[in-house]
Amino acid sequence: MSNFAEYSAYYDLLYRDKDYAGEAAYIASLIRGAHPAARTVLDLGCGTGRHAGLLQNLGYDICGVDMSAAMLEEARRTQPAITFHEGDARSFRLDRRFDAVVSLFHVASYQTTNRDFAAYLQTAKSLMAPGGVFIFDFWYGPAVLADPPAVRVKRLEDGRHKITRIAEPDHDSLRNTVDVRYQVLIESVAGARQLSESHRMRYFFVPEIELFLENSGLILRKITAWKEDRLPTSADWGACVIAGLE
Repeated sequence: MSNFAEYSAYYDLLYRDKDYAGEAAYIASLIRGAHPAARTVLDLGCGTGRHAGLLQNLGYDICGVDMSAAMLEEARRTQPAITFHEGDARSFRLDRRFDAVVSLFHVASYQTTNRDFAAYLQTAKSLMAPGGVFIFDFWYGPAVLADPPAVRVKRLEDGRHKITRIAEPDHDSLRNTVDVRYQVLIESVAGARQLSESHRMRYFFVPEIELFLENSGLILRKITAWKEDRLPTSADWGACVIAGLE
């Protein structure tokens, strides 16, 4: 798993067009539907804390976890009222339980081996209070196969920086993974620099999700297309799982 160390300083700029507020409202609606009394939420793989801060604004008692120290530095700077922990989603443990564990922006798809994904589910289970729910999104296999990964270029600027990011995928259909190689050119008055990162992502199919959850002592309550109240189709790269304790 990449720790985003190189371009964590530019992460929020790169994703400034992401609808964090809409996503937080959507996740809050899923929590309310699955566990109306939920008040405490753990954001597993919280990144720079954008979702966590918005969920806090919606009335939840939030805690965040991420493996990137650079990401957490930004999260603590922008969300000083939230407690953030440094830890790996596959092994993090805490002497506290939460009504809901959420894991967003495809943290699940960074678990690219069976062992990694099983360990990730065990982490979530260990942090869930009785009656708790686990909500995570992932790359949906039928959509990835129907609309294969392609080279993408993204250009952004904020008055101080001009950023060009090229994403080049390498699809391994045997392992259900995509290696996304990022080349990021950052231009500013101080000069230009280039960063490189490689992120391996895994896509999943519903039967294997069901099997992994069952083996982890969790049950699949619902699966939806991302931000939609319907089953995912081959047009939906993003899907969302709501799971609970058996």
